[in-house]
Amino acid sequence: MKDEVPNLKDFDQRLRDEANEEHTLEVPHAEPTSKTQIIAIYGKGGIGKSFTLANLSHMMAEQGKRVLLIGCDPKSDTTSLLFGGKACPTIIETSTKKKLAGEEVKIGDVCFKRGGVFAMELGGPEVGRGCGGRGIIHGFELLEKLGFHDWDFDYVLLDFLGDVVCGGFGLPIARDMAQKVILVASNDLQSLYVANNVCSAVEYFRRLGGNVGVAGLVINKDDGSGENICTRNTDPAIVKR
Repeated sequence: MKDEVPNLKDFDQRLRDEANEEHTLEVPHAEPTSKTQIIAIYGKGGIGKSFTLANLSHMMAEQGKRVLLIGCDPKSDTTSLLFGGKACPTIIETSTKKKLAGEEVKIGDVCFKRGGVFAMELGGPEVGRGCGGRGIIHGFELLEKLGFHDWDFDYVLLDFLGDVVCGGFGLPIARDMAQKVILVASNDLQSLYVANNVCSAVEYFRRLGGNVGVAGLVINKDDGSGENICTRNTDPAIVKR
């Protein structure tokens, strides 16, 4: 489903510089200078994060915004609504295959476009064979090498599993990669527990000098049917405004 990829500059010098740097979870003290607004969405599994972001990204693209949607869940299902139920090749899987073949990963291998929305999936390890958080860190390090911060997007939307906030899943908060966090919650104890955990993580890193803030809650309430309201319809164009 490749349609278009962002324009890239020459990053040779940057890659050489990064090769000599140790990647840590340091929190910068400066305000973000990029015009790109990066928004991370958290919530418990099955709460409706992917549905919310698929519709939000579609709406933004319809309004003429340049949008990148990144799925950061090992299930790799964030972008499937935009691609008619089909799964995009993940960054982790593609990176592994390219490495074994002795080839470099190019942005066109992992970035796809449909309906005006650029989309990619980070992916994750096979069950019982690795850490999902480490997979996310590896994915973002690769994106940085490909020039992630210079792609001139208006919005980058990140979909994170929020049942736990380990170092990997908390990466946008810890590294100040996102400006805002949106929580998807329902009227059940587990989703409220997750929302509290994420808010606690944001507060912790703000005390260390971070700049990420909580933009608010998206309430996906169970109306008594045993099903969350916004997850019933799978048409990514159904929510317009």
